[in-house]
Amino acid sequence: MRNVSQILVKPLVTEKSHQQLDQHGAYSFVVANDANKVEIAGAIEKQFNVKVKAVRTMRYAGKEKRMGKFMGRKAAWKKAVVTLVEGDSIEIFEGV
Repeated sequence: MRNVSQILVKPLVTEKSHQQLDQHGAYSFVVANDANKVEIAGAIEKQFNVKVKAVRTMRYAGKEKRMGKFMGRKAAWKKAVVTLVEGDSIEIFEGV
């Protein structure tokens, strides 16, 4: 199995993810493009000592960007929305 830091890239803190956290208790993370739901759930449980109830994933294509006359592309990325069991929470999101 891969290392936790290879699967979880960073926590995703946006207005929408904050709203999901308040309403549904769902935490958002940017994860590796080739990570599956089982690996993501295992990495979350190992890193934060919590129990994962459900994992939803979304893939985002990189957008085209222009730098003068040159066209480039931002990297594609994958987002995971993790729902925890009732009573568990992740402390890094508290007070953000």
